[in-house]
Amino acid sequence: MTTESITPPSAGLDRRHLFLGLSGVAVAAATPAAAAKPQRDRSSTGNGYPVTYHRTKTIDGINIFYREAGPKDAPVVLLLHGFPTSSHMFRNLIPALADRYHVIAPDYPGYGQSDMPPRTSFKYTFDRFGELVDGLLDQLGVKRYAMYVMDYGAPVGWRLALKHPERVSGLIIQNGNAYDEGLKEFWNPIKQYWADGSATSRQALMKLLTLETTKFQYTDGMSDVSRISPDNWIHDQALLDRPGNNDVQLDMFYDYRTNLPLYPAVQAYFRKHKPPTLIVWGKNDFIFPADGAHPYKRDLPQVEFHLINSGHFLLEDRFDEVTPLIRDFLARKIA
Repeated sequence: MTTESITPPSAGLDRRHLFLGLSGVAVAAATPAAAAKPQRDRSSTGNGYPVTYHRTKTIDGINIFYREAGPKDAPVVLLLHGFPTSSHMFRNLIPALADRYHVIAPDYPGYGQSDMPPRTSFKYTFDRFGELVDGLLDQLGVKRYAMYVMDYGAPVGWRLALKHPERVSGLIIQNGNAYDEGLKEFWNPIKQYWADGSATSRQALMKLLTLETTKFQYTDGMSDVSRISPDNWIHDQALLDRPGNNDVQLDMFYDYRTNLPLYPAVQAYFRKHKPPTLIVWGKNDFIFPADGAHPYKRDLPQVEFHLINSGHFLLEDRFDEVTPLIRDFLARKIA
């Protein structure tokens, strides 16, 4: 099923307010009228509103912070964040799903509230991030999960899917790449760094770690910037500005080159395992443009495809439109 424009929820959807979100904003979500009645979140307040817990597990000596909500016996939805943010990007989506799903959203090392070990003792790579998220899921006893992947979350998630294809119950892809077509103009200076590995090319990428660029990621391509809280870029920039974090981010820019050789295997995974997939993609994103969204249809012909009039972080701009699509998809496809 494909739609190339914003698709409002159908009239057949049963609308209701789920909760007063943690940010103080009332969030309306939708589920199909025929769907089963939502389970009560056993970790909720007396009124049944989902509660998000903020926890830490030690994986291979690294403290990994994660947000968790929803019934422990419900289907798991794993939320994998992008750059330069953390599980903070899912602060509103978590309670919007947690009435029916066990939601887990970790921070990678060097991001959010997880440890930021020194580069002398820890390799900042997507391989390592995938191993640590896998270790977290093992500690939590999670053996099957749907994945929401965005930006850096996509290559982390692809490593999990290639290692444990039988564990992935479905995919929600939001501005996360798996095709060469998706790496366009924004990536040219990063590709130069991949090509020569020089100090000059590395230094040229420092501009991507400034407040100006962080704010750009949240505001570029958005139809109504007043819907986006400035807290987003202030929060992210404070973490980027920690001593030593510049080098962490530059190491990750360089390691991104290791994702491209994985694309054929990821695409073969799509064709072989045919995971139920929903794409909700901000079509105005300069970093991951819609050129990277369309190729998924080659390998996942049953993909539910929505280009949204938004930018990179569409959950900030179009949360009210995207969340009903996600809930509807999960209710139909994820057992």
